[in-house]
Amino acid sequence: MSNRTFVVGVGMTKFEKPGSREWDYPDMARESGSKALADAGVSYDQIQQAYVGYVYGESTSGQRAVYELGITGIPVINVNNNCSTGSTALFLARQAVKAGVADCVLALGFEKMQKGSLGSTFEDREQPMLNHLKELFPLFEWAGEPIAPYMFGAAGREHMSKYGTTAEQFAKIGRKNHRHSVNNPYAQFQDEYSLEEILASRTVYEPLTKLQCSPTSDGSGAAVIASERFVDEHDLWDRAVEIAGQAMVTDTADTFTSKSAITIIGATMSRLAAERACEEARMGVGDVQVVELHDCFSTNELITYEALGLAAEGEGGALVDAGDNTYGGRWVVNPSGGLISKGHPLGATGLVQCAELTWQLRGTADARQVDGVTGALQHNIGLGGAAVVTLYRR
Repeated sequence: MSNRTFVVGVGMTKFEKPGSREWDYPDMARESGSKALADAGVSYDQIQQAYVGYVYGESTSGQRAVYELGITGIPVINVNNNCSTGSTALFLARQAVKAGVADCVLALGFEKMQKGSLGSTFEDREQPMLNHLKELFPLFEWAGEPIAPYMFGAAGREHMSKYGTTAEQFAKIGRKNHRHSVNNPYAQFQDEYSLEEILASRTVYEPLTKLQCSPTSDGSGAAVIASERFVDEHDLWDRAVEIAGQAMVTDTADTFTSKSAITIIGATMSRLAAERACEEARMGVGDVQVVELHDCFSTNELITYEALGLAAEGEGGALVDAGDNTYGGRWVVNPSGGLISKGHPLGATGLVQCAELTWQLRGTADARQVDGVTGALQHNIGLGGAAVVTLYRR
């Protein structure tokens, strides 16, 4: 039997504003995990390993989370990789299946977040992005703004300076993702805004306004990953979606030598991960119709178009203006509403991207459904750093 790997079940919670709902991370995990198991048609005692991702939480929270699904003595591995935590759990689950270590594995991610902008938890030790910031501070002024929008806003400013990209083009991405989220019942926000409203919302760090920034969120996502043998033995072909290629890349030397904000926020990681995933899958961006990518900020979505090969270097703005990132265009990017509007509970994001693309490939995405989907691409990045790119096919 081959070492092909498949997503056979997915589930997620609705994403919520932190503190707006009386629930805790075990409740989130129980909901998303139960949905994924039911979707796969398997019971928890058929799960042989679990990889559980979260950024903010105590040690072994992963065990506490999946114990809501069952207590069977299986290996449970806690995963933390900043904003790419969910896709890192997916990456590890797939590795276990692909290597023949297990036939049926659960990847689950959750986050219970504090209100407001992200901040550090520990003040008595070096911050993991200190070296990134040391390279960025001489390039773009910082006046105490929250660090994440500063970093991605600086990359947007660099793109504007080098390629003539406009604040309006970035704002169009925010408008698109809010419009897409109207059809997503799981999204934290389901409101549509005009371009003028996007541009007029509060400036966080130019060119970024509030409606171009992802919010903090509570929520969870899960996926069941299985071998071809397991799919065959349990007759799961009606729901199986193949993970055709996948790659993770961490920072390369040019992150700290390039004198480029675009590189500091991970464009090289994204490009290399995409190239390697495409090579494994023997697919290219021309073979996919739908993309879920890491739009933590509108500037990063545009920069990532170029890193993934959807647009040539400097041509991301032209792709936006042509409408080739939405329904009726060349690709539909973030039909879920993306991080900007669906929400961004860090440990869950990569797994709910997987869920959305699984639904798209099955043809069950309801009002969000993209026509004729045979291939899909997922991109998830965390500063500090790691980028994971995954290619799926029906």
